This record gives sequence, structure tokens and C-alpha cells, in this order.
Amino acid sequence: MLKGLGGLGGLGDMAKMMKAAQEMQGKITELQESFARMNVVGEAGAGLVTATCTVKGEVRALDINASILDPTQKEVVEDLIVAALKDAQSKAADRAQSELRALTESLGLPPDFKLPI
Repeated sequence: MLKGLGGLGGLGDMAKMMKAAQEMQGKITELQESFARMNVVGEAGAGLVTATCTVKGEVRALDINASILDPTQKEVVEDLIVAALKDAQSKAADRAQSELRALTESLGLPPDFKLPI
């Protein structure tokens, strides 16, 4: 009866593809959620100012060495804070890309494959 349709082999392949797509979506969701728990630390002024943020880029903490809290150095401190935040955000973006590359490799996808994140 199904001979004219070439059997059900194509449907089995489609089911495998759908299952693989669902697994990939689950892994992507897990990775996105883990970005909120992963922290990176950016620094400026040889560590005089450090900023901690999640891989999603949310700032979690800021630490300023007391030695630079001289009122006459206000602008320097502000510049160091901005630099530390930028460093943390850059590291967060790098970490996110690294995690995404690892995920694509684990799924057997090409290294330049763009995941929908």
C-alpha cells in the first residue's frame, strides 16, 4: 500500500531531525540560563578597580581599592570604574561566544554555525 510513497523511511528521518532540534533547543535554553550564573571579573588600574558581571552582562559587584579614594582623584576613579566595567563586559561577551562554540561543537555543527541566541 505504501510502496508508491517509498515506505516510511522519510518520516523516520524527519522524526530524528525533530528530536535533534528539540534537544538543541533544550541545550540552548540551558546555556542561556547558565549565562545568568556565570561571572567574569574585569579590572582597571592594575586591579585597583574590579567589576564583576554575569556573562549576560549584568553588573554584580564593584570593588575599589581604598588607596585611590582621594577626592582630588575623582575623575581618575570614575575613569577606572568605567574601564573595569567595559573590561568585564568584554570578557562576558568573549565567554558567551566560547560557551556557544562549545555547544555547537558538542552538537556536531560547523564552528561558524549561528545559534539562535
